[in-house]
Amino acid sequence: MQLPNQRGGFRQQQSQSGASPLAIVTKKHQLDTDTYTRIAMGRVWRKEWWYALIPFAIGLAPALIWHSWWWLASALILTLLYVLLRSAQITGATQMEQSKPLFEKLNYEFDNKQIVLRRNEREGMRLTWDMIGGVQREADGYLLTLKGPEELPAEITGWKRWAARTFDTPIFLQVPDKIFKGANDQKLFEAMLRRKSLLSALPGQVA
Repeated sequence: MQLPNQRGGFRQQQSQSGASPLAIVTKKHQLDTDTYTRIAMGRVWRKEWWYALIPFAIGLAPALIWHSWWWLASALILTLLYVLLRSAQITGATQMEQSKPLFEKLNYEFDNKQIVLRRNEREGMRLTWDMIGGVQREADGYLLTLKGPEELPAEITGWKRWAARTFDTPIFLQVPDKIFKGANDQKLFEAMLRRKSLLSALPGQVA
């Protein structure tokens, strides 16, 4: 399987050892692409809706000098194109080869040092807790959001560097309540998140 690194890419890794005796081991779970797209779209557009005003303003600006309804039409077309391109970027994440491991059927293992998304006894995707940027408690589970890339290749400069940071696609793990093997495991998991300051005392609040 593959592990997302801090630059947003992936590298091959195999897990040869079994779960830690102190790890919380869940049942298998698969994040389907439709669920990912719905959640990711909601997150992006709640945060970035105002970016759509930029192409609208650019397209409408000439109307201040040359009055015509055509400028309004061009502004609407530019805005629509931006929305379509940004949405395509999000949905395209589910089709990329390096992101496919996130949509496989996996066991989760949580301990104080790491998270292991295990395909089988030999193969696993390891994440350290410092790669998790925040946790959101939902009605039926948790969303663990991975941090965005902290470093970008030196050859990416100027507006391309700005765009890569600004228009990042959210990557997260979905941990439904139903995959815990018992209520005690879920309580231990929540306690672990609170010790790491990733989950607040108020459900639904992003840490």
